Amino acid sequence: MQPALPQTPVTVLTGYLGAGKTTLLNRILTENHGKKYAVIVNEFGEVGIDNDLIVDADEEIFEMNNGCICCTVRGDLIRIIDGLMRRRDRFDAILVETTGLADPAPVAQTFFVDEDVRSKTKLDSIVTVVDAKHLLGEIDEAHEAQEQLAFADTILINKTDLVSADELKQVEDRIRRINPTATLHHTQRCNIDLDQVLGRGAFDLDRVLEVEPDFLDEFHEHEHDDHVSSFALVAKEPLDPNTFLPWLGTIIQHLGMDILRMKGIISFKNDDDRFVVQAVHMLLDGDHQRPWKPEEERVTRLVFIGRNLPKEVIEAGFNACRA
Repeated sequence: MQPALPQTPVTVLTGYLGAGKTTLLNRILTENHGKKYAVIVNEFGEVGIDNDLIVDADEEIFEMNNGCICCTVRGDLIRIIDGLMRRRDRFDAILVETTGLADPAPVAQTFFVDEDVRSKTKLDSIVTVVDAKHLLGEIDEAHEAQEQLAFADTILINKTDLVSADELKQVEDRIRRINPTATLHHTQRCNIDLDQVLGRGAFDLDRVLEVEPDFLDEFHEHEHDDHVSSFALVAKEPLDPNTFLPWLGTIIQHLGMDILRMKGIISFKNDDDRFVVQAVHMLLDGDHQRPWKPEEERVTRLVFIGRNLPKEVIEAGFNACRA
């Protein structure tokens, strides 16, 4: 038997209209990093423009302009990836640039729900670009902008040269109200070391973001009317896996459409290994990660990001899982 080929990493680039996604994509395609990328560009509408804005490059570029990637053309995405995999020796990784009006979740789900795609590719990270100048003015009216932030593993706060230090702090605070765990970077014209964006394994369960306990101790609720918000649950006592796992499955089953991202590190009773979980909508994944280190405090930390989630109900169920 031939050895299985390694999974091809996929990075999803998203961000609201005009934030700078195409600028970032062009930077990736032109910098001398020695890697080749297959690029899938999505536009909303029948006439494509983004593809014409992308610089000439040797990369494979596929344009899908018969609908939004997040709803009508998942089948097209699967077929394009299937075709790419037959030529996987010609590139190192895949970039998917979504339209500024896209919800990234179904894009991410594509890499889990289709077994063939899942066996050959691995979602590396969801990167969201935001416009520092216009985010605060857009975000209350644009639910898509909130959801793009919610799903991100990495967020580029772009166009920082157009705002003051105080305005930038307001932008950061608003982003953190939605997504407390993503890595933030300040950029101008998306100028960033690409190692900070690509190949980070940020979506990987083995690298699920370790939220610092001290950070969560300072985590507090905000009184606001955001469409998307987040909260954290912490337990210093170990949890009972026979209670926690069925409870979490029930939560995902009943609230999954409103849970945009969930991730956590769990300490189970009589278990010397950390258990990590993560979810996108109704797709839940969890596994043992590694042994707890001797000096490590065995604390369960669970972060929910979603739409109008019933925090009190979730918290009560979580507390009932303590061993």
